[in-house]
Amino acid sequence: MQYSSLLLKSGRDRSVTNRHPWIFSGAVKQLPSAQDGDIVAVRDNHGALLGYGFFSPRSQIVVRMFAFTTQELSIDQHYWNRKIQDAFALRKAHLDFAETTCYRLLHAEGDFLPGVIVDVYGSVAVMQLMIRGTERIHAALLEALRTVGIEKVWLKNKEAAQRLEDVRLPNGWLTDLSEEGPAVVVRENGLQFAVDYERGQKTGFFLDQRENRALLQQVAKGAKVLNAFSYTGGFSVYALAGGATEVHSVDISQEAVERAHENVVLNYGSDAPHRTFAEDCFKYLKNMEESYNIIILDPPAFAKNARAVPNATRGYKEINLWAFRKVQPGGLVFTFSCSQNIDRDLFRKVVFGAAADAGRNVRILHQLTQPLDHPVNIYHPEGEYLKGLVLYVS
Repeated sequence: MQYSSLLLKSGRDRSVTNRHPWIFSGAVKQLPSAQDGDIVAVRDNHGALLGYGFFSPRSQIVVRMFAFTTQELSIDQHYWNRKIQDAFALRKAHLDFAETTCYRLLHAEGDFLPGVIVDVYGSVAVMQLMIRGTERIHAALLEALRTVGIEKVWLKNKEAAQRLEDVRLPNGWLTDLSEEGPAVVVRENGLQFAVDYERGQKTGFFLDQRENRALLQQVAKGAKVLNAFSYTGGFSVYALAGGATEVHSVDISQEAVERAHENVVLNYGSDAPHRTFAEDCFKYLKNMEESYNIIILDPPAFAKNARAVPNATRGYKEINLWAFRKVQPGGLVFTFSCSQNIDRDLFRKVVFGAAADAGRNVRILHQLTQPLDHPVNIYHPEGEYLKGLVLYVS
């Protein structure tokens, strides 16, 4: 099959030869004769093939590359099957599916397939299609998922669902097996969690914190723990698994803390030493009289775009300042940013500023990031969005 070609300006092909998957509009010499979402061939100023990507004419990122090659490709069903099979093989090699039944199968550029996220929850895969190009190939992706044993697929983002004629609206199923409800109970490192993939944030659960939650379990014995921005209580369940004497889950959402309580009960029964507070976490941290040995700060993304970075840094500094001021001497602070626009260096500078203002001695014990099922394409450092520090405060 012949694909329409996009030509780059002279000297603007360096990022592509270095395998960065984004082509910005300013690098384009000649646009292709193609529609939004079409697959296009990307060529240098002399017409030499560099690879293939999804065309987005109304975006600043005009092409998102999924293949870098100087050879003509046949991009058929077998090609997409291989993409998904390679991604599945990585997870199968490194995850214990007997103990963990929820994981990310496709991580956009991290799996060389920009514009698509697929999270697996037991027998259900929850898909996010974020560009028109992946919407256009959704049927091929469904067929590819079947080759790794996934038959039930729920489409999470409503905007994409409205554009796809074969979505079984209003319930969001992309497959005929729609007898499943909007929630499922899964295991993560042997612990159980009820995940509502219809109404929950993102795809229903923050899978990217799995390894960081397991680290908390290792250090929680005998501790009184505050899980701020707790959402559905992932860190709380792990803290109790590690032997915490008391755990408090705080989130501004009443529904979220109710689900956190349900997840604790699911694992430990109603007598577990766990309390929930539906409160603004900033106010709770500032006004709390409780004394904690471990404080977890896992807020939502404060910086959704570059313009929000100044306000975001102030927010990160404030919550870390109050945590440093109030954690017990010899205590730990687990602090995170999932804002892609806040890089690791900036996040550490913000945390440094909070520590200095608190006047406490603070040491870094661990530097944390996202787990292996959220791989970072080394040519696309923007994919490393999750930053975390475990800090010892004396």
